[in-house]
Amino acid sequence: MRKSIHTLTLASLISLSLLSPLAFADDDIHEIEAISKELGLITLEQARTKALAAKPGAVADVDLENRRFGKGWDYEFEIVDADGREWEVLVDAKTGAVRDVSREWF
Repeated sequence: MRKSIHTLTLASLISLSLLSPLAFADDDIHEIEAISKELGLITLEQARTKALAAKPGAVADVDLENRRFGKGWDYEFEIVDADGREWEVLVDAKTGAVRDVSREWF
């Protein structure tokens, strides 16, 4: 009985630790959407469509980055292609133009 309680407790802790990044990711998405709305930028979904048109694959991560010297905002997508290679796609958050597609080497 005692062994099964310890096993159940351990399994619960592992499950919670695996789900925590998903909760943070959801919070990040809401924060990105709020900032983009406040600044009058294109929506996250519009930017995602542009990024995937430039580099087909699965979106692994997204950030909203302020360019240096106040020169605007970019959606920064990490995309994994069909061969498992990681790519970074920058989409101008004001115009929707794809600014850069580059391979992630590290």
